[in-house]
Amino acid sequence: MKIEIDKHIIIDTEICHGKPTFKGTRIMIWQVLEMLEAGVSVKEIIEAFPSITPKAIKAALHYAVTITRGTNNVVINVGA
Repeated sequence: MKIEIDKHIIIDTEICHGKPTFKGTRIMIWQVLEMLEAGVSVKEIIEAFPSITPKAIKAALHYAVTITRGTNNVVINVGA
C-alpha cells in the first residue's frame, strides 16, 4: 500500500518497512530530521543526499510538526 503524504513524502509498505521516505528514494524522513537535530546544515544534507531538495527537507519539517502537533493537516492520497 502506498500513501502519498505530499509531493515529497511517501509511505509505501514495500519501501523501508513502511517508514515515511522522500518520494523516489529510500531516504527515510527520520534520517534527515536527525541530521538537522545534530546541527547538519541543509546544504550538507543535500551534499550527502543529492536526490532530495531544500523544498523536500522543508516538507519533512512540516510533516514532523503536523504529526507532533496532533493536527490532521497533512493531505494524504492513498494508493498513489
